[in-house]
Amino acid sequence: MSHNQTGTDTDTASPEATADLWDTIDALWRWLEAGQPIGGREGLLLRVLKLSEEVGETAQAVIGATGQNPRKGITHSWDDVQAELCDVVITALIALRTLTPDAREVFARHLDRVARRSLPPATPEAP
Repeated sequence: MSHNQTGTDTDTASPEATADLWDTIDALWRWLEAGQPIGGREGLLLRVLKLSEEVGETAQAVIGATGQNPRKGITHSWDDVQAELCDVVITALIALRTLTPDAREVFARHLDRVARRSLPPATPEAP
């Protein structure tokens, strides 16, 4: 178990959880595709644009959690911010899946590139 910023326990992601994540993303993508009123290139652009909407909702939650709007005061919690960030991630993964059926592999390769250029090389553990 690990702790998030609010101090509550969270399960550490396992390879099975990652597979479940992508299975769920694929299922959500299929559901959205079946009910999509606009397809083709325009549908793809609208799916990517949905990401901006979710980012805006995250900003609104942060403003509400910090009480930055004096007219409204505190309207959100940090749990709301966490939920909105999750919506951003889900929406981005579905948008990626919309661009390519190989979204899982594309994401894994990109994450690996970012990690290799950003993180220091791993050092072997001492015996």
